[in-house]
Amino acid sequence: MKTNRLKQLLAAGQRPVGHMIWEFASRGIPRILEAAGVDFAVYDMEHSGYDLGAVADLLAWSHGTSFASFVRIPEARYHFIARVLDAGALGIMVPNVKTPEQARYIVDAAKYPPFGHRGLGLSHAHNNYIAPHALEYLEFANQNTTVICQIESPEGVANAEAIAATPGVDVLWIGHFDLTANMGIVGQFDHPEFHGAMARVIEAARKHGKHSAIQPGDGRQLEEWKAAGFDILSYGADHAVYLRALREGIRQTRA
Repeated sequence: MKTNRLKQLLAAGQRPVGHMIWEFASRGIPRILEAAGVDFAVYDMEHSGYDLGAVADLLAWSHGTSFASFVRIPEARYHFIARVLDAGALGIMVPNVKTPEQARYIVDAAKYPPFGHRGLGLSHAHNNYIAPHALEYLEFANQNTTVICQIESPEGVANAEAIAATPGVDVLWIGHFDLTANMGIVGQFDHPEFHGAMARVIEAARKHGKHSAIQPGDGRQLEEWKAAGFDILSYGADHAVYLRALREGIRQTRA
């Protein structure tokens, strides 16, 4: 199993920087991400058209890179969690986690015994098709696998401390658009209530030795949210970065 760069950097006190892929599922994307210097990438199954086969291809193409590959699954179901991990993901992101009970279910599905009940399908993609020493592998995989719970509702914010306290949860990631929508202030990222929710999630993660993450949409958000104390930052989604660069290039060309 590949070593998880995000966990390595966090352990060294550094702030990992990543990117989200939900449009371009080409074989060259992992090499482009590697060339760009990302520490982690999230392949999205919630909002994209990716099926498990497309994600498995992305994970296979990513295997020879240095960055950590994660998958955002559509919902907290065992068959999503275990299958993307068996396909080679080094972690999972689960949308809209609201309760510690949900967090415990996610960890149980993602971790091998004795910490969970993920089924053993060894000598497969996540082992590079090489039979591992079972006990050593289970111990390493349990430590190496990242569990990211997205906080995207007032209920999730209210339960942030209990979710962060759940053994096996590594990261609380604020889904800022969904959170503001569910708070009734959609897109109002300067709203005091949103700032209060961010602070509450960051503090909950810090209190329990976990990490907080968010994906800024522009330079101003990047500076503000970095200053707010997030440990992990993701630089946009592929389609948005491409569109912004192409739009500017077209503008310059027409001019």
